[in-house]
Amino acid sequence: QVQLVESGGGLVQAGGSLRLSCAASGTFFGIDDMGWYRQAPGKQRELVATITSGGRTNYADSVKGRFTISRDNAKNTVYLQMDSLKPEDTAVYYCYANIIRSTYWGQGTQVTVSS
Repeated sequence: QVQLVESGGGLVQAGGSLRLSCAASGTFFGIDDMGWYRQAPGKQRELVATITSGGRTNYADSVKGRFTISRDNAKNTVYLQMDSLKPEDTAVYYCYANIIRSTYWGQGTQVTVSS
């Protein structure tokens, strides 16, 4: 059984910053890719950023230069530092972790950016 618990969402003004965390717990030997998706009201879930176990990162064009993904393998935790936030970043953010051939998801955390 693997669980992902997210934290760090909230309400922030445009131009502000938030840091999301997602910690994986349970019984497993290691985590492959981890990352973040988001879903805004009325829109499909979209990829935000991913990071491999070796630290290679990938970002959606819409967040490049503003968001930074990182992970602490010893803590089985992935982070998303979000700077220069825009109202269009408002969404529920979901973390995921790929373990062997399964994908596990967090419960989602709301990020709201006011203009």
